Amino acid sequence: MNDIKTVCVYSASSTQIAPVYFEVADELGRLLAREQIRLVNGAGCMGLMGSVADAVLAAGGQVTGVIPSFMVEQGWHHRGLTELIEVSDMHERKQRMAQLSDAVIALPGGCGTLEELLEVITWKQLGLYLNPIVILNTNRFYDPLLQMLGKAIDENFMRQQHGDIWQVATTAAEAVRLIHTQPVWDASVRKFAAI
Repeated sequence: MNDIKTVCVYSASSTQIAPVYFEVADELGRLLAREQIRLVNGAGCMGLMGSVADAVLAAGGQVTGVIPSFMVEQGWHHRGLTELIEVSDMHERKQRMAQLSDAVIALPGGCGTLEELLEVITWKQLGLYLNPIVILNTNRFYDPLLQMLGKAIDENFMRQQHGDIWQVATTAAEAVRLIHTQPVWDASVRKFAAI
C-alpha cells in the first residue's frame, strides 16, 4: 500500500456539464477528506475543480490550490482553500502541483485537463514523475483518449510497458483504491522511454 498524503486532481472548470460529473467530483472529495488525503488542484472556484475542493473542505479536509497570478487578477480563484499558492504561469502551476503530490487522479475536463493529464503521463514515461496516475473515467468520458493511447501502443509509438503508466477507474472509490495499490515507479524506467 502506498502512503498517499496528497493527491493532485485535474478537472474541468466548466459549469455547463452533466450532474453526474459533479456527483463523482463531490464523492471523490469526501473520500479524500475521510482518508485524510490533502487535495492539490488548480485553485479554480468553478466546475469540477471547485466542486471537489468544496467537498473536501466540507468534510473537514485540506486543500492546496496552485494558480497563476493572471487568474487571481481575474477573480477565478477559490477564496476558501486551506492554502493558496500563487505562481507566475501555467507551466509553473503544473510543475508545482506535481511536485506536491503523491498521486494524480484525472476527472473529466477540457483541453486544460487533457493537457495536464498527458503531460504527467509523459513525465512518468521519462521517469520525471514516478507516482500513481489514475484516470477516473466517469460516464465513459475518457474512452476515446484511452483508445488513442492504445492505438499509439499498438502501432509502436509507445512501448507495451507504457500502458502501465496509468490505471483506469470507473468510480471515485476505485480511483482512491488504485492510488494506494498502483506501484510507484523507479527512475530506471527511463531505459525504455525510447522505442
